Amino acid sequence: MAALAASFLLTACVRGESSDEKQSDQQEALLQEGTAQVGMPNIKNFRERKLLKDILELRDQNGLVTYAYTFSEMTGKYRFFCNSVGYGIPYATQFTNPQKLSWPGYHESSVISQADPNGLYSPPSAEGTWIMCKDPNGNRTLPVYVEPRVIVSPFQLTGANVE
Repeated sequence: MAALAASFLLTACVRGESSDEKQSDQQEALLQEGTAQVGMPNIKNFRERKLLKDILELRDQNGLVTYAYTFSEMTGKYRFFCNSVGYGIPYATQFTNPQKLSWPGYHESSVISQADPNGLYSPPSAEGTWIMCKDPNGNRTLPVYVEPRVIVSPFQLTGANVE
C-alpha cells in the first residue's frame, strides 16, 4: 500500500509543466519586466479612492431614500417606477462565494459551483435587478425584481407605473 502511494507521488513529480503553467510563468516574467521599467503611477491624493469610500458609506446609510425609474425603448425616456430604499442590486449578486475547491488542500483540486444559502445556484450573470420599493398601499418596503422587459412585484402596480 505504501509503495502504491509513493508511486503516485513520484508520477506527479515527474510529470512536466502544462502549457498553461508555462504561459502563466512567461506572463508573470513579462509583467515583472514591465513593472521594473515603468513602475507604478505617482498617485498622491487618492481622489478616486476617497470618492469610492464616500459612495460605499452613503450606500450603507440606513433608510437611504431613492427613486427607481425604468427606461422605455419606445419613447427613449425614463419613467418613474417607484419610491425606493437604497440602490438596485443586480440579480446575479451572491451572498456567498459562488465557487469552491472540489478537493481543498489537494494539488489536483478543481473549482466547482457552490450553492447560495437558499440552496439554489445563481447564474454568473443576469439582466435583472432587485429594487426595494415602497408599497404604494402601505408603509412596507419590499423587493421588486426588474428586468428590461419584465417586472415582478409583491404588490399591484397602479397609476403612473402601469399603462
